[in-house]
Amino acid sequence: MQGKIIKGIAGFYYVHTPNTHIYECKAKGIFRKNNKKPMVGDNVLIEVLDEENHKGNVVEILERSNELIRPAVANIDAAMIIFAITKPLPNFNLLDRFLIMMDKQNIPCVICFNKCDIATMEEREKLAGIYAACGYQVLFTSAKTGEGIEQLRLILKEKTTSVAGPSGVGKSSLINCLQQNVAMEIGDISVKNERGKHTTRHTELIAIDENSYIMDTPGFSSFSVTDMEKEEVKEYYHEFTQYEPYCKFKGCSHIHEKHCGVKDALNAEEISEIRYHNYEVIYEDCKNKRRY
Repeated sequence: MQGKIIKGIAGFYYVHTPNTHIYECKAKGIFRKNNKKPMVGDNVLIEVLDEENHKGNVVEILERSNELIRPAVANIDAAMIIFAITKPLPNFNLLDRFLIMMDKQNIPCVICFNKCDIATMEEREKLAGIYAACGYQVLFTSAKTGEGIEQLRLILKEKTTSVAGPSGVGKSSLINCLQQNVAMEIGDISVKNERGKHTTRHTELIAIDENSYIMDTPGFSSFSVTDMEKEEVKEYYHEFTQYEPYCKFKGCSHIHEKHCGVKDALNAEEISEIRYHNYEVIYEDCKNKRRY
């Protein structure tokens, strides 16, 4: 029987099958021998040992389309990053790092700004202007009022989507709106710092329907992208591309050089100041990384 691993805990793998059953499985010893470990998101073949109690063994891991290290998951079709429009304000540098990480692995990314019910139209337009102009799909939602939830459901349909976002942005509340049968624990928000308690404890796929899954991961606060050279960073700022022919120097870094088409576009407000500043910070991080 074929299914998808939706959770792995203490050597047990929970496999969701087309008949909507979830089987508790152990992995055959051959995987350890071949140094291959099942991952959440793996499409697998299982042998059923106990149909009544839904127990079995994973006997084969089907070919992976991709695999991520952080979060540890396989066969991701898309990624969605969730930030609140306000309370807390978005960390744009963290957002850009996530976009770069997904872009490097050729995984399409959707940006979801939650809590739009407490934001102004001006705030919405500003965010849409920054990221939609870079080619990203931008969605505004409210877990409280339900705005944008059906559009979100359509975006996720028939895909396995990795969902990430800092604590306190309403990530788990959005997932609850999408999957009423899965009650995720919601942490209280600290009034002092407006951050949520760390509530998600393990990587898990949640079935929205028979062929649609979302993967929630623990709230995060940092992403390192220093595993690439500083010269590579500009490749992930796609809005720079159309202005690079106007740079005087081939291989222009768009940092210190004069006669730079990208900096000219920045001064003309054709490129987001927020995005350019993030580029500078990430460029310097990669430039100053330790070499061993």
